[in-house]
Amino acid sequence: MRRDQGSLRERSKGHWEIRVELGRSLDGKRKRKIIQFRGNKTEASKKLRELLTSLDKGRPIGTQKVTFGQWLSKWMAEYIVPNKRQKTIERYEGLIRKHITPDLGHIELTKLAPSEIRTLEAKLIAQGMAPKGVELVHTVISGAYRYALQDDLVWRNPAKAVTPPPVIHTEVVPPEIASVKEILRFAEEENHPLSACLYLIAYTGLRRGEALGLRHQDLNLEAGVISIVQTVGRSLHKGVIIEPTKTTYSRRSVDLDGDTVAVLRAHIGKQMLHRMELEGAYEDHGLVFPDGLGRPMNPMTLTRAFQSFAKRLGLQGAKVHDLRHFHASVMLQNGESLLLVSKRLGHASISTTGDVYGHLLPGWQKEAANAFAKAMRDG
Repeated sequence: MRRDQGSLRERSKGHWEIRVELGRSLDGKRKRKIIQFRGNKTEASKKLRELLTSLDKGRPIGTQKVTFGQWLSKWMAEYIVPNKRQKTIERYEGLIRKHITPDLGHIELTKLAPSEIRTLEAKLIAQGMAPKGVELVHTVISGAYRYALQDDLVWRNPAKAVTPPPVIHTEVVPPEIASVKEILRFAEEENHPLSACLYLIAYTGLRRGEALGLRHQDLNLEAGVISIVQTVGRSLHKGVIIEPTKTTYSRRSVDLDGDTVAVLRAHIGKQMLHRMELEGAYEDHGLVFPDGLGRPMNPMTLTRAFQSFAKRLGLQGAKVHDLRHFHASVMLQNGESLLLVSKRLGHASISTTGDVYGHLLPGWQKEAANAFAKAMRDG
């Protein structure tokens, strides 16, 4: 084993560049294999010896250069597709195809510089992409490099040196109580098949897909509790799909009030009659809110139903998600804590709840300060 065929270079603490000389090509150019390695000097030296031993024994050491575009394809296939929800997969695929690969895909994986990422993100902002979209582009690039680091293909993540544009949360303006009550009344008077679903979302703050994904086995109406374990969504390539909840925090139990339990009982009774009328034409998927044939419902069907009722009140551009905002705002304005509301909504952290709904409680910090001072005086 000839040590002059290889060398070590510490690029940063714990990150080593291992070079193995492979001789010269037919045109006289030097050929070498460069490997990024994470560990201490002893471990890096051992890796170098292993490579040189393989070379001495005639085992091939690959010299093919990997572009960032090639690595993104591998990362998507091996990590994202097996582990992420279909909606996330399609969102990532779109960002990679439209925005990342055209500008960065040709660059060698080991040579992509922070300045090139920064230039891309500035370009996307100039083209009108929202900061949240640019942040997601940044997340994709950084995530791909984290995976490359695990495989010792690179020695650093260039996205770490780039700060994406800040995401400014727009203030949520939930509908008024009177408006929501009117919408629910319209739906009930028309005996609309989704009236109970709209009622449930307004009274629990469920996401649209969570309500449509609710199964009969997830209901415990005797105890007044429902379990959220799956969601119904719409995929660009697969149509209507059922997936696990958005995050592990979204998987939760939600308590119901007595009126909501009564609404669900009445809905289930109607559903049973409808199923009997259709006989063999009904495909039972065990869902509480399926389409007319028992199959998972297209979420846009629920959205269109809600919007038709909202338009009667002159509410243009209304979304089913407004009912979720409505539920959270009513709870907070009636004295419930951010922590309780956060858990009920299935947020990943209480800070998310505070960012979205904190403006609805302009005096809550003052009240907290006064409560603390009173406790100190009385204590």
